[in-house]
Amino acid sequence: MKGLLEYLGVRIHGSMRVHCDSQSDLHLARNPVFYERSKHIEVDCHFLHDALLDGTITTSHVSTNSQLVDIFTKHLKTNKFDYFLDKLGIHNLHAPT
Repeated sequence: MKGLLEYLGVRIHGSMRVHCDSQSDLHLARNPVFYERSKHIEVDCHFLHDALLDGTITTSHVSTNSQLVDIFTKHLKTNKFDYFLDKLGIHNLHAPT
């Protein structure tokens, strides 16, 4: 993503933050010792670990209830859908663009 943004002329200073709701994934990315115990570790996991070590990215945990991407990927109840719309700064979903 950083390479694409730089290609488009957007400069990113500092590390990029990756938000994840899986504690085990975050732990696995930070601790390569557990790779041997885990099945099906792909190149992308090693890439993530290297990016963490060199400071290209940083990670943080987001609770499952606050996972903003759910508005794009899941069927949500009205109150949670409205909450996520507000977090995205969308006040009138049906307003003309």
